[in-house]
Parts: sequence; structure tokens; C-alpha cells
Amino acid sequence: MPKLCLDDRAIISLSGKDAEALLQGLITTDLGALAEDEVRPGALLTPQGKILFDFLISRDGEALRVETSLDQVEALLKRLTMYKLRSAVELSLLTPAPVAVVFGEERPDSSYRDHRFEKAGLPVFRLYRSIAGAKASVADYDRLRIATGVAAVNRDYALQDAFPHDVLMDLNGGLSFRKGCYVGQEVVSRMQHRGTARRRVVIVASEAELPPTGTSLAINGRPIGSLGTVQGKAGLAIVRIDKAGEAIAKGDPILAGEVPVTLKLPGWTGLAFPAEADEASA
Repeated sequence: MPKLCLDDRAIISLSGKDAEALLQGLITTDLGALAEDEVRPGALLTPQGKILFDFLISRDGEALRVETSLDQVEALLKRLTMYKLRSAVELSLLTPAPVAVVFGEERPDSSYRDHRFEKAGLPVFRLYRSIAGAKASVADYDRLRIATGVAAVNRDYALQDAFPHDVLMDLNGGLSFRKGCYVGQEVVSRMQHRGTARRRVVIVASEAELPPTGTSLAINGRPIGSLGTVQGKAGLAIVRIDKAGEAIAKGDPILAGEVPVTLKLPGWTGLAFPAEADEASA
């Protein structure tokens, strides 16, 4: 059973009688749907609906645990403190935090189901403690993310540059359209109801080694996105799926730099490239 310890994570703990109400009115995740034994993705958005901070959230007894990257945590803590005002909420910071990832059929004790991978049909668990025998590598974890279309900030997208729909939060349990108002909610709800989300995570494959992260993906010289996480001949990207769908339907090549690639939407999402969906309904 592969085990991996992450060394770039930090945790903000929120406790007190107003902690859940405070977060429920700020973040994209519906805390009412958050089970005791799972971790879900979430974000704090800009008023324009883009991801300002991203994180994973879980319950820790009576407290709420917000796991994020080390490079985000100080600014996120400052922002939460600003919103707290006189609410009965205590904020505490653990940095760096012991975070482990276990992927395999057997569930470790005191672990949390990672809802993102669970949606893709894979058993992946997070633990908030040190573990022995952690021999898996970040590359192993990246391969798992690529296979399932699970994007990572600063690897596949930049903060304040992506909408939650772009990184599949509308499908992986990280974005609620029912719980009421939160920062940026009006924008993402409008995207949902009008069906205007056109940028999506895709799985990129090639017969040759892919070029590095950041390389443009283009059709006839026109960019539709750029490579994110890359592992050999496979990778992730966030692209305009309407443009990609047109190219696929016409047989136009899609290039990552000079390398021909194929694009696939993660199967668990139920999404299709628009041109393919049009053909299927014809």
C-alpha cells in the first residue's frame, strides 16, 4: 500500500461556537455535507469568482481543519482573521504540518477519505500525523493525479487565475450551489446555470516525452491552454474545451510546443468536448 509524506503543507484549525458558521458563509464547500471521516476540496474566492486560496477541509473533533500549502497559509490566516471580527472563533496555525497520503484498498486507522479521488473511484486517504514506511514519491502521487484529473495549485493553475469550474470543483465536492451566499458565489452560480464554463482540466497524452510545465497547447498556432503537471508522456492541462472539441472533430492537430498530443476529459466527470456532445445528440 503506497504511502507518501508531504513536506509542503500547513494547517489552520478553526474552533469555537461560530467556526462552522463563519466558514460556511465564506468558502465554496458546503460544510453541511462534510462527513466526519472525509476531506473535501474548497476555496475562498475573489468577488469576481476566481480562486484566491485553495485548500482541503475536514473535521477534527469539534474543530475544522483547513489544510493548505505553505506558500498560501500566512495570507489565508490573515484573511480569515480579518473576516472573523468578533465571532467566537479561535484560529491556530500548524506549520509545517504532518500530512501523509495513502493510496490502496486498505484504509489506515484515523484516516480521512479524499473526496476528490473517491469521485474518480479510487481509494485515497489522508492522515494528519507522521507514519512509518512512507516510501512512495511525489512522482507516484503526480501519476495518480494525472490519471484522475486532480489538479494542484501552482502545478496546474495559478491562484487568482482560475475559476472553480476550471479545476472541476463543481464536480468533486468542492463547490456548492445550494448552501446560500459566500464570496464569489453569484459569479460561479451564474456560470453553472448558464453553462458558460469552457476551461476544464484535461488529461494530456503523447507518443513522445512531453515538454515541461508551462508549455503552450495550441491549435494552428492559437493557444488553448498550457501544460501543468507532467510525467513523461502524460500530463494535465487546463484548456478551452470548446476549441479543443472543434479541433478533434475536424482532425486538426493539437501541439504541446512541437509535440502532437491527444486530450481526454477525466471519465468520472461525465463531461464531453462540446463538438463530440453535439455529434452524439445529432
